[in-house]
Amino acid sequence: MPRYCCVKGCSSNTRHLGIKFFRFPVHRKDRGQQMESITRRRRLAWVAAVRRKNITFNHISEGMRVCSLHFHKGQPAYEMMESDADWAPSLRLGHTDIKPTDCARCERRCNREQLRNNMQQETMPQQDELCDHHVLDNAEVHADGTEESNTDQTGEAQSHPEQESDTSQCSGCITKSGEINRLREENQKLRQQLNRVKFSDGFFSENDTDKVRHYTGLPNYQTYMEVLSFFMSVTSYKKTLLTPFQMLLLTLMRLRLDVSVYVLSDLFLVSTSTVYRVFSDTVSHLYSFLRHSIIWPDRDTLRKVMPHQFVQSFGNRVAVIIDCFEIFTERPSNVKACAQMFSSYKHNHTMKYLIGITPKGAICFLSKGWGGRTSDKHITLNSGFLNKLMPGDIVLADRGFDIQENVGMLCAEVKVPAFTKGMSQLDAKDVEETRKIAHLRIHVERVIGNVNQKYKLLAGTIPISLILPCEGEDVTLLDKVVTVCCALTNLCPTVCK
Repeated sequence: MPRYCCVKGCSSNTRHLGIKFFRFPVHRKDRGQQMESITRRRRLAWVAAVRRKNITFNHISEGMRVCSLHFHKGQPAYEMMESDADWAPSLRLGHTDIKPTDCARCERRCNREQLRNNMQQETMPQQDELCDHHVLDNAEVHADGTEESNTDQTGEAQSHPEQESDTSQCSGCITKSGEINRLREENQKLRQQLNRVKFSDGFFSENDTDKVRHYTGLPNYQTYMEVLSFFMSVTSYKKTLLTPFQMLLLTLMRLRLDVSVYVLSDLFLVSTSTVYRVFSDTVSHLYSFLRHSIIWPDRDTLRKVMPHQFVQSFGNRVAVIIDCFEIFTERPSNVKACAQMFSSYKHNHTMKYLIGITPKGAICFLSKGWGGRTSDKHITLNSGFLNKLMPGDIVLADRGFDIQENVGMLCAEVKVPAFTKGMSQLDAKDVEETRKIAHLRIHVERVIGNVNQKYKLLAGTIPISLILPCEGEDVTLLDKVVTVCCALTNLCPTVCK
């Protein structure tokens, strides 16, 4: 039976492989007064950190657990180390009453204690040696009484070299301890810099909103952690060089910033073949659950959230705004594929996709990729788009979508800008309707521009390796990439006001 974390807002369970669960501390009364006091304070600290009504000091269910995501090191510290940052959970608790502990402060305290112990161990042999010399000198003096006076006379002279040697030894210890302390601080700083360079799991924090937007395109840290949670639920963990956090971050950086594979291999300290494999696997896993977020809403939902601009122009009947966008690709070596992918509109080799958005600006339909030579009408009729329409729906489209007859058979209607058809100018009625259509249809172009701007990989030239069909599937890796980018865009605020 799977176990779940009892912290509010935490969705960790035993199905998330790699996450550990820990019981609440036990209040020990049979191991002395000190142990009883420490275990009591620790149990109270855990109860206060979780802060649930059904969890008290004396009543904690047997199945209550706290997962490793709420500790800095992934597990609680030893119960006697009360100053450790992981003595009680402090991360991602869902409230602000308990502030996250500072690992650096705990490390500095441990370093000071260790330095103090080292200095004590170094001074103890020196003190024992001095004591031994002092005992031997006294023994020699008492053994020969004639030299006792001479020793008394020269004692003052002998004390000066001893004091000078003691002073030199103490200054040497101080110099060594200072150098050790400096090296430890430098080592700690280098470790922190290495963790940041390796993009470890602590690369983002709850306050790094701008940082999350820059690297991933997602609106905030909470959204990124939700996507990471879903990704971990569908990923089968193997012995890999990168953690799930790093795998997701690497993929989103490739989509968002169009970073080359060689740069990513240097940043994450892995080979280029590992980057290719991680990117392909992560995109496939994201595609498996994010594609379901691109949904066609029902008619009642559309009418409830219909913007007033659409209501004024076409009532509440507008269901979708459609358009096609093209992505540049490398020139294929196959002659037939080269002819099918050449776009006379872009004067380049492209892959074309049909996209549909709701009046609110959310992407609700996305077709598979077609060669750039394919017409908009052919893609619309063969992509399953018509199966989504209902009687009475209005579709806003561009002039290239000559699908009035096909849509009319479904008792729906297509609104496209009017043609002059050999006339010198349009009628006043056609001009007004064309103005309304153009004013509202521009939203789909803004959404397409937002997707290309947010995920710059789609704005560049796609290599041929991404266009090849995936093994055992009828979609290409580029189809998965485009679907993931559109689904992630739906998680961000819409560009349509």
